[in-house]
Amino acid sequence: MAGFLLRGILIGLLFGVPVGAVGTMTVQRTLHGGVRAGLLTGLGSSVADCIYACIGAFGLTIVSDFLLRYQTAIHLVGGGFILLMGIAVFRRKQDGQKKTEQEERKSSQFLTSFLIGITNPAAILTFLFAFSYFGITGQSNAFQSIALVAGVFIGTYIWWGVLSFATDFIRKKAGNVNFQKTNKIFGSLLILFGIVIFISAKQ
Repeated sequence: MAGFLLRGILIGLLFGVPVGAVGTMTVQRTLHGGVRAGLLTGLGSSVADCIYACIGAFGLTIVSDFLLRYQTAIHLVGGGFILLMGIAVFRRKQDGQKKTEQEERKSSQFLTSFLIGITNPAAILTFLFAFSYFGITGQSNAFQSIALVAGVFIGTYIWWGVLSFATDFIRKKAGNVNFQKTNKIFGSLLILFGIVIFISAKQ
């Protein structure tokens, strides 16, 4: 079972590189709210990845077939959500920043990244490919599958931890952060990600 855990961690490390909308949100929130904000944001994405890894590891073909059949619509929902997030961040002013970040920490850091991660059904195919590549598909029992999924969580979360701590280190070295300027930058990136998702979903 330890072998499945280690392979899961390796898969999480290889396929969990924090890029895209959640990576952008993690950096932005770490700059504004510290490591805890980044870790909470990354946690939501890792949990979403674990759900899709479970579907692949346990061979839940009914669920995967349904999600892949409607992945375009699900992608559009995710793209719309990212677009709205980007607009909200872009329009956020420096005044009241601390209050806004405190409210966000309490209510939505985990949930927003989870929603973005879970609206990417194509992640199922990524994990199925990874499991097949490592010779796992069809050869694992329930306990081995659990160990595999746990490893995926650990592997992906290592990436979010590295990103959060690295961003916080840079923030401390750089000194004062111009929140209004960074909000414009990261808000624009999120808007761009949302537009790209809309364009790719329609092709």
